[in-house]
Amino acid sequence: MTFVQIIDFETDRIDEMKALADEMGSRLAGRENSPTRRLILRDRSRPGHYLGVIEFNSYEEAMQNSNDPETSKLAEQMAALCTRPPSFTDCDVVDLTDFT
Repeated sequence: MTFVQIIDFETDRIDEMKALADEMGSRLAGRENSPTRRLILRDRSRPGHYLGVIEFNSYEEAMQNSNDPETSKLAEQMAALCTRPPSFTDCDVVDLTDFT
């Protein structure tokens, strides 16, 4: 079952945050247990508030990725760019519909 982790964070350094995420994405590309998709959302009513939606093929793959030291290092670097500690919500995808 597809699994998604939602990261709720605030930052005034989104360009640096995106650069870190892009760098990590390049290193993880094609690697087993890596995320399959990343979506970053900016809250239009709360400046500096973002949601990261990170998709994995399964919960198990996400947990293996989370336990990787490289992932932990990235999480620490990203947290340092936040104005408050990020919060995480773990979700199983129950339905996904493409309308295109």
